[in-house]
Amino acid sequence: MGGGRSRAALVKRAHESIAKGSKSFTVASWLFDKQTRDRSHLLYAWCRRCDDIADGQDHGGTLKLDASSAEDRVRAIRILTHRALDGQPTADIAFDALGQVASECGLTREMADDVIDGFALDAEGWRPRTEGDLMRYCYHVAGAVGVMMAKVMGVPGDATETLDRACDLGLAFQLNNIARDISEDDAAGRCYIPEEWLAEYDIPPGELMKPAYRKQLVKIAQRLVRMAERHEAAARVGAAHLKFRQRWAVLAAANIYGAIGHEVVSQAELAWDHRVHTSAFDKLGHVAAAFKEAMAGSWEPQEMPEWTRGRLMVMARMAQPVADIPLTPLRDEDVRRKED
Repeated sequence: MGGGRSRAALVKRAHESIAKGSKSFTVASWLFDKQTRDRSHLLYAWCRRCDDIADGQDHGGTLKLDASSAEDRVRAIRILTHRALDGQPTADIAFDALGQVASECGLTREMADDVIDGFALDAEGWRPRTEGDLMRYCYHVAGAVGVMMAKVMGVPGDATETLDRACDLGLAFQLNNIARDISEDDAAGRCYIPEEWLAEYDIPPGELMKPAYRKQLVKIAQRLVRMAERHEAAARVGAAHLKFRQRWAVLAAANIYGAIGHEVVSQAELAWDHRVHTSAFDKLGHVAAAFKEAMAGSWEPQEMPEWTRGRLMVMARMAQPVADIPLTPLRDEDVRRKED
């Protein structure tokens, strides 16, 4: 595993990747113990690299990928991922990092494929028609990552309740991100707002960011953030099953990403004139609040989310292509009646 590279080299590059790619997750991850932190960074490096290849970027900048199509790039991601999980070198340090952390934590091909299926949806130019479609997408690109991260933290595969809550945290993160990035996604030709919602708020297709519809857009953002809050509340309960430093880090991340959604709502019609973010000072406040909650415990939510991991996994499996029917001839012994 690790493509023949030393673990120290993989971890070093993973640290560099997360420091460049996500200030919010960097802050939360440094609350982990060293082993969990290193493993979480190895996993992040793969997620970041997959995202960059899928979008033709390098941590947000231009990435030269010749004339490859989006479908070809996703196919390459899947091939490299499977190769890494099989313990083979990939010539790409981020995929070798996945092979390393997968061997240590029991990450499976099915877990990785669930994440890659989200990139495949983007490559197809897919857009959600219903709320269920939106949540299935959120499961692929974030909920499934939450499950992998729980495994990195040592959660056993049969701890279904804890894995469900880890998925909830990923869903909350993604819903907040979608609310924040509506303008950026629109500029890139993408829209993650369900078509049924747009019809409900009388927003014509392709006109989401026009000034005339800003008030309706604020209501949509509020709806996304309310959904995120329900999943976040459920995730906080699951954190109780983690070790203290892991629990502290998870709650800090929940606070930081939750604050992004709240800031979008508070800025209302001005929320998409610039990219909403939390300051370093605010992040420290969220870390301190998470410490107190990690010590005292989290409140049970009054209402659990409608969209559960089990339900979303069923939707994801049902959306996959129908498996080919085996063409191997069946043996006919004892089927035909023997002649006397």
